[in-house]
Amino acid sequence: MTSPRPFGRLVNLSHVHDPATTPLYPDDPEFRTDIVATVANDGYYLRYIQQGEHTGTHWGAPIHFHADGLGADQLDLDDLLLPAVKIDVREPCARDRDYAITVEDLKRWEGRHGRMPDGAAVIAWTGWDAKWGAEEFLGTGESAGHQPGFAVETVEWLLHTGRLGHRGALGIDTFGPDLGIDDTYAVSKLLYREHRISLECLANLTALPATGAWILVGAALYRAGSGSPATIFGILPDR
Repeated sequence: MTSPRPFGRLVNLSHVHDPATTPLYPDDPEFRTDIVATVANDGYYLRYIQQGEHTGTHWGAPIHFHADGLGADQLDLDDLLLPAVKIDVREPCARDRDYAITVEDLKRWEGRHGRMPDGAAVIAWTGWDAKWGAEEFLGTGESAGHQPGFAVETVEWLLHTGRLGHRGALGIDTFGPDLGIDDTYAVSKLLYREHRISLECLANLTALPATGAWILVGAALYRAGSGSPATIFGILPDR
């Protein structure tokens, strides 16, 4: 007999890692796979995977933006299991590729769902997960590089009110929590202190409820790693 789960179900919040469809952040290393052994020739199948630590769906550790920050292997397991809240900002992001998520967006969410738990993974659903594998994800022409993200003052509010806490995360379905046009990475530099992490290029956010779920980050813990490509799970409540 199968033991009952203490939760409802798992959902996958990661895109499939595939060199043919995975968009690369500008100037990131090439993503490639090479077959080095086959069942026919060697008795087993093995590939050599080459990609950056922040290719595809991935997570980032504090050392990614702070030389004295914690590496992937220095974080606690509790840093990778967090209560999740999902902020649906698809409508304004569809109108404006440079939309910066505001404090008012978060306050409206709390008006409907109650106060966010401290130390949460605050996940922005911009609608970019539906653009994965298409030119529209990166943008073309004048739209190239333009992606929505969190406003700096919004992250400052999350920090000052304790909602991000000592450990917590920002999550998003774009390349990262910063606006695509912000080459100073102001939001990331605020976020990556203490034990806080970033969850990026998330997928399937339609399956994640606005509140009540947890996020589990399953990834390689590279020594001194700035993060890792990841399978990120949504743990849904039993309802």
